[in-house]
Amino acid sequence: MVTLVRDDKPDPYVSLPYVPVVTFTLIAACVVVFLVGPVSGLDPLYGTGAGRACAELTYYQHWGVIPSELLDNQPLRSFRTAGCPAPAHFPKVPALSVLTAMFVHGGWLHLFGNMLFLYVFGAMVEERMGRLPFLLSYVALGYFATYGYALFEAHANSAGQTLVGASGAIAGVLGAYLRLYPRARVTSLLPFLLFLPLRFPAWLVLGVWFAIQWRSVHAASAAVTGVAYVAHLIGFLGGFLFAWLLYCRRRGYSGRNSAAVLPGDLP
Repeated sequence: MVTLVRDDKPDPYVSLPYVPVVTFTLIAACVVVFLVGPVSGLDPLYGTGAGRACAELTYYQHWGVIPSELLDNQPLRSFRTAGCPAPAHFPKVPALSVLTAMFVHGGWLHLFGNMLFLYVFGAMVEERMGRLPFLLSYVALGYFATYGYALFEAHANSAGQTLVGASGAIAGVLGAYLRLYPRARVTSLLPFLLFLPLRFPAWLVLGVWFAIQWRSVHAASAAVTGVAYVAHLIGFLGGFLFAWLLYCRRRGYSGRNSAAVLPGDLP
């Protein structure tokens, strides 16, 4: 599903025009980190074939999150090398790896999907919250989703797998968006309906997204799918509750629509 969200009228809580500096900075940082890393395939120093695959594995283990490390607050002494030479020892602080993992992605589609969602929903939430509160909320929700996932998967095989990507934090932004703009009109282009534009309220679109994540959790574990759906759910609920508590005594404006094209699911 491809979704088009349009801007028809300004938000009375902010002055226009507004430049979402934090959102753009986060996107730029994620893109730069991806381009200079081994996963993009653009740096010849990482080699090709099996050599680059081993470089990617070491890169993920260094900068990504391993849930069992968070629970023990100790880096693992050995890693799964999958036929690769044992990586050199590197210092790692498990709690800090939650932050670094937010800027590491597993591929071009993973990066593109996350950044598109961050641009669409993050720009509006930043506009409503303000730059510094949005930045702090983004980081806090990323930590909340990651630690929640680690606790949920504590006794599962996925506890020893590396987790990368900003999906947990971005899911928190989606939850905050749902609280702040539940009646924003979302125009969706559905492939199975010959891409006919259909308009839905944001609460329905994001509600369907949440239901897909929930169903995916019960369909297969992260160890099988490679996707941390539980982190998406925890981040989304955390973002919604945070925005609800932050604005529970103030009238939230929910008639605003935003402008961008995005895919219907968060990688």
